[in-house]
Amino acid sequence: MTAADVRQPQGPASTPTPPIRRRGPSPMRRRENAAAYILITPFVVVFALFIVVPLVFSGYLSLFRDQLVGGTTFVAFDNYTRALTDSSFLTGVGRMAVFLVVQVPIMLGLALAFALLLDAGVLYLQRFIRLGIFIPYAVPSVIAALMWGYLYGPDFGPAAQIAKNLGISAPPFLSQHWMLGSIMNIVSWEFIGYNMIILYAALRSIPSELFDAAAVDGAGRVRTAWSIKIPAIRPAIILTAIFSVIGSFQLFNEPNLLRTIAPNVIGIDYTPNMYAYNLAFINRDSNYAAAIAFILGIVIMVASYSVQLSTQRKERAGR
Repeated sequence: MTAADVRQPQGPASTPTPPIRRRGPSPMRRRENAAAYILITPFVVVFALFIVVPLVFSGYLSLFRDQLVGGTTFVAFDNYTRALTDSSFLTGVGRMAVFLVVQVPIMLGLALAFALLLDAGVLYLQRFIRLGIFIPYAVPSVIAALMWGYLYGPDFGPAAQIAKNLGISAPPFLSQHWMLGSIMNIVSWEFIGYNMIILYAALRSIPSELFDAAAVDGAGRVRTAWSIKIPAIRPAIILTAIFSVIGSFQLFNEPNLLRTIAPNVIGIDYTPNMYAYNLAFINRDSNYAAAIAFILGIVIMVASYSVQLSTQRKERAGR
């Protein structure tokens, strides 16, 4: 007998497994999905009409040029090449870069300091102080610029009047060398309260158990703020920094209004936004203005991403 003649015992015949039928969404689930689509439809429509369509149209305009001879002609990326060599545009971008490097750290530093003081509960009349710091944000930027323009006035401003009574020269707030600092002061006055509220809300959301543990370890208020509070609200700090970067390069109202009392200091190209506005609505060169707006948007994205990336690298290095 060979091994081939030995019959192996056979088990029971295996029955084929029936295919698994996947059930579709239940009627309740379908109703929930339909309700979700209905609720987001208004946002999608508004976003498409007021964000996507204008961006697409601006990108389309930036590829053309209106000429007296030949009318509108397709020039591809010539407007972008012209913008990258335009001294007026580049000077404005550089000026806003200086504004960003100097003003934003001061503004966020003061906002963080006020938020920490309010959260620590060491100030009297905290609600009144918090409201007083936040109120300037509720003042429209146009009103704020007009008010500070009056305060800066070399002839009628309070500082000029006090200096005149003291027999000294008035501070040249609206001079060539002081103008950027004067605008920084206005913007800081407007937005310290806004950033303080964001940081203060983040501080109030920190679990109290962390503070109890720090108190048991003997940490004082300064040590607790530096080692627990500030690291815990780092996402809020990054958010305010990104908002500040965007706002710095979009500066328009303040210098545009101060230009009426200091026309020899602030020109039409003082900021990139002012330059694009004057190109589009005064010079009627909307094609070139669209190209400048797109380049400015790219600069803002790069700057915002750089802030976020540098913060993430510091977090990884600290771990």
